[in-house]
Amino acid sequence: MERDRLVVEIQELKAQVGADSGTSNVPPSQDKPWKPLSERIKIGRLPGGQPGHIGKTLEMSAQPDTVIVFPVSGQCACGHSWDAVPVQDVLARQVHDLPETRLHVTEYQVEVKICPHCTQRQQSAFPAAVPGQVQYGPHVHALTTFLNVVHFIPLARTAEIVATLYGGARSDGTILLNLNVAAERLKSFEAQVKTALLAEPVLYADETGSKVNGKLQWLHILTCASYTLYGHHRSRGYDALVAMGVLPDYRGTLMHDAWRTYLALPMDHALCNAHLLRELRGLHEFFGQEWAGELCRALQLVYHERKTKTLTAAGALAFKERFDALVAAGLETNPAKERAAGQRGRVKQSRARNVALRCQRYKREMLRFLDDDRMPFDNNLAEQGIRMMCGKRKASGGFRSALGGEVFCRIRSYVATLHKQGMNVWDGLVSVFAGDVLLPVCLG
Repeated sequence: MERDRLVVEIQELKAQVGADSGTSNVPPSQDKPWKPLSERIKIGRLPGGQPGHIGKTLEMSAQPDTVIVFPVSGQCACGHSWDAVPVQDVLARQVHDLPETRLHVTEYQVEVKICPHCTQRQQSAFPAAVPGQVQYGPHVHALTTFLNVVHFIPLARTAEIVATLYGGARSDGTILLNLNVAAERLKSFEAQVKTALLAEPVLYADETGSKVNGKLQWLHILTCASYTLYGHHRSRGYDALVAMGVLPDYRGTLMHDAWRTYLALPMDHALCNAHLLRELRGLHEFFGQEWAGELCRALQLVYHERKTKTLTAAGALAFKERFDALVAAGLETNPAKERAAGQRGRVKQSRARNVALRCQRYKREMLRFLDDDRMPFDNNLAEQGIRMMCGKRKASGGFRSALGGEVFCRIRSYVATLHKQGMNVWDGLVSVFAGDVLLPVCLG
């Protein structure tokens, strides 16, 4: 009995030490050494552009901004002057470069007049966008926001970049003020996105850790093909979902990674099979669970057939039957542990049994992609959307305050939604600071 317990404990420790992004939910950045691993089935194509792929190259501009002509001068070898010879042809080469960068200063002058009869003083009005004696314009504000929120460049470095390229001495406080102004003007956009998400048939959800003053908080994402909504909260669970204001009232289908908070919500669920594949591979590699290895390969194959539109109704039915058989084999291989004398609470089961039980209980949620063309195989849409937070943590760390996290999320929601709808992110940010927010197509 003691020997069996030690064997299981050693297996668990080996699995913990050897876990990587291919056999668990450990992020790829923590793989040692890093090794790429894909769920895709190789079909023999060489890497790079495939036949018929339309390449991209720098092309000559039909309307160059500046043309510099080099005339033929001097004399021919025979002594005839080239100045009197007409031009036969012109050959051209172009250099595409950035223009000289400097701030463009616009001065607004209002006239002041005094009535010659009653000496009343009257002046015309300054534009509403020019409230102070001297200020930066919407393009400068948009640039600092673009660098900080979209590309995660820290405040001090953002100020340094702008000063180096354009002159001026912007401070961290000024950039923070810009972010707060943008977030305030995007409140209406955020409310409209929440309403639009409620009408979507399928949503994708995920969450990841985010530091505020060194303390762990959470960044949440709700997304679909057209919209993205980020939220920042101290809680990973239900309180955060309530604060975001979508999922408690949502009645469509939610794709996620089986986090228990999501499963408790009153809606249809779909579970991410990319997570399941990693768990099955880990069980096979570290614990010798043959049923897990077979189920992993079968799941990969049926997904490939569905993606290439070669899966038949009979093939899908056969896979479901094999799914049941392999899960049953997993439960038989890993029997339930009995409660020890005097033991209280739930009896801890092995990792393999827990995975098999989840497959048995949530078979319908895992295999929705076989019966509904709207349902994806995995939760990659949400994971791709939240991956940017990992980049931010590495590049500029966490937030100085909870408000900073909320501001970042609202602006990032706007940027991500514009990008999904094929709209220009730069034009959108400029419009925010110009006072006329450019709304995505479906919200305008």
